[in-house]
Amino acid sequence: MSTLIDSRAVISPKAQIGKDVSIGPFTIVEEGAVVSDGCRIGSNALIASGARLGKNCKIHHGAVVGHEPQDLKYAGEPTTCEIGDRTVIREYATLHRGTGEGGRTVIGTDALLMGYVHIAHDCVVGNHVILSNAAMLAGHCELGDYVVIGGITPVHQFVRVGEHSMIGGGLRVPKDVPPYILAGHEPLIFQGLNSVGLRRRGFGPETLAALERAYSIIYKSSYNVSQAVEKIMADESLMNVPEVQRVVDFTKKSSRGILAGPRFLK
Repeated sequence: MSTLIDSRAVISPKAQIGKDVSIGPFTIVEEGAVVSDGCRIGSNALIASGARLGKNCKIHHGAVVGHEPQDLKYAGEPTTCEIGDRTVIREYATLHRGTGEGGRTVIGTDALLMGYVHIAHDCVVGNHVILSNAAMLAGHCELGDYVVIGGITPVHQFVRVGEHSMIGGGLRVPKDVPPYILAGHEPLIFQGLNSVGLRRRGFGPETLAALERAYSIIYKSSYNVSQAVEKIMADESLMNVPEVQRVVDFTKKSSRGILAGPRFLK
């Protein structure tokens, strides 16, 4: 298929448009934007100057990619919003570029960002992530690979969500969410291992059992988080499991603290 640009679209001559691209009516592609081969862009979208679209992305009606961040510190410096190959951005999603010289918002490959999703400046989103309708990331959030976040769920600035974790819809995420788990309830708490999702991704029973043991120490013992991490690190059989090592590393690096367990509910 050759490149097909609707005559009613407004394309800057200084935008970079790849091969086999289609762009719908009334869409604007600003100076400096990059649209790679095979992208499909619907009508009334804005591909702003900071946008860097990977190959075969699909941008639906009314989406905004790479626009200026909603950050008072932003002073017009050149920054980017980089979208990985084959990512799908649905209607009226807003993805803003970074803040500060060279600032970057980065979304990985094969992501699905549903309608009205917002991703703020300087976020880093992994591969195969699914954000349901109207999920919202504040600035500097980090999401690991295969994270799923339910609809109408806001994530506080600087929060990290570990790989393969799933967060329910209509909730508030004020603290870091460790890898491989389910998070739900209000206030948000640990609700167990994401066992179904992990099995679908090929994690074996030995890995699941080790993760269950590790999270039992963190969330179902009398230890505080620091003590629980020390207890896990002292168990060689657990630390030989790479996924448990990632849980330990994630928890040790948490600056906001990880979400609480059920025992903290009143």
